[in-house]
Amino acid sequence: MSKIDTIIFDLGGVLIDWNPEYVFLDVFNNDKEKTKWFLDHICTSDWNENQDAGYPIAQATKDRIALFPEYEKEIKLFYGRWPDMLGGAIEGTVDILKKCIASNDYKVVALTNWSTETFPIALKRFEFLQWFEGILVSGEEKTRKPFKDIYTLTLKRFNINAQNAVFIDDNLRNIEAAKALGIHGIHFETPEKLRQQLKTFNIHL
Repeated sequence: MSKIDTIIFDLGGVLIDWNPEYVFLDVFNNDKEKTKWFLDHICTSDWNENQDAGYPIAQATKDRIALFPEYEKEIKLFYGRWPDMLGGAIEGTVDILKKCIASNDYKVVALTNWSTETFPIALKRFEFLQWFEGILVSGEEKTRKPFKDIYTLTLKRFNINAQNAVFIDDNLRNIEAAKALGIHGIHFETPEKLRQQLKTFNIHL
């Protein structure tokens, strides 16, 4: 295996706890079934990912209300209460990030699916986002994972050789897309498991 000189982190689900259930369990009086149904059928992950690729939030909200007018109030809350969907930092992974940077052995960047309209909220809330050599935000580029162009853009922008890079993401679909371009991948589950997985790439923290 080529020596790893670059570590690429996803953000949501790896370093930052983000979950729309934090809002909608409150909206639906802790009714887990109703919350799941709403997020599976109304404000879906596919719909949210469209905004991650640069679609305007105001228009997306209007579009959704046109489809489901009976849920106008709840749909407006998706982005109206978006900051409440942010949990805290995933501290175990933040510690790994800190050690990766402190070692001075790696270029450390981030590749995230995130709306350019909401990302500034995270930038203000999480100091560690300033530690990266660079962050590629999907909403700014008008594309997103797992599309090929966002990976090739990341490699080009940060001068990364794919075979010398490892990409950490909590979505297996995104890992498979990176691997197709020759980037090594780690499917994130827990910080503890990540430490062990990094050792397979001779990264000891």
